[in-house]
Amino acid sequence: MSRQPITTNHYHIGELARRSGRGIHAIRWYEAQGLIHGVTRDAGGRRLYNELHVRWLDLMDRLRCTGMSIAEMRKYTALVKQGRSTIEQRRVLLSAHRARVVETIAEWTLALKLIDSKLDFYGEWLVTGQRPELDPLVRAGGGRPLRSTVQARARTTRDAARGDRNRRPIAAKP
Repeated sequence: MSRQPITTNHYHIGELARRSGRGIHAIRWYEAQGLIHGVTRDAGGRRLYNELHVRWLDLMDRLRCTGMSIAEMRKYTALVKQGRSTIEQRRVLLSAHRARVVETIAEWTLALKLIDSKLDFYGEWLVTGQRPELDPLVRAGGGRPLRSTVQARARTTRDAARGDRNRRPIAAKP
């Protein structure tokens, strides 16, 4: 992968909002959370951003949308601020997050399979005028819940113990 050169173009917050597709309030929220680093100011005291901030906001948004907690995002941002010596720690943090995303995708794939089966069930019912014999749960793979109560409680307890009370469901926006 080739490295893109660092640009010297600077933007004020309105231009950053336009380039990143995020609102000014969202950008200020990210900054207030300590999730944007390297912001300088012009002679008038206004914040100056560059292309790296556009890409950083995209990364932060994607991490948030995939369920990373604000606490983990702060930790990641702090590691980046510390420089090259933290590359392995950053890799470990992102690897753990990736594993959680893969787990969620697998759960959502099962959920989608059930929804598709239910749609097929209703479609067949509408076409034939008779209720089909097989229940959609059986068609989707045995009817087991996506996550057992025990697994859900364990995850909630683990997240609370790690201080991840602000972990959001996947695909939610800040």
